[in-house]
Amino acid sequence: MLEAVAIDAVMRALADPTRRAVFERVASAEEITVVELTRGSGVTQGAISQHLKSLKQAGLVAERAQGRNVYYHAKPEGLAPLVDWMNHYGVFWRERFANLRSLLKEIDP
Repeated sequence: MLEAVAIDAVMRALADPTRRAVFERVASAEEITVVELTRGSGVTQGAISQHLKSLKQAGLVAERAQGRNVYYHAKPEGLAPLVDWMNHYGVFWRERFANLRSLLKEIDP
């Protein structure tokens, strides 16, 4: 059950296109502040902060305070529940494609 909760949190966090774009910017930087994320995004600083809060709750980003600034960095391990879920269904599709390949060979040797 706990695993399903983690998958749901990650999927919910990444379902929003703006939040996904914020995550991609955080992931592409070693560390980044809210101010840097806001610059050129077309999204308010408050909205960026809310998106970061959701990403943090899902375990996808972490923060480090230094003085008046808070630096965010991606937590790749936060994607593990999603990767595991996708791998589970990858097996399903690989088996289906193998069956299809066998069937096609039988039909057209």
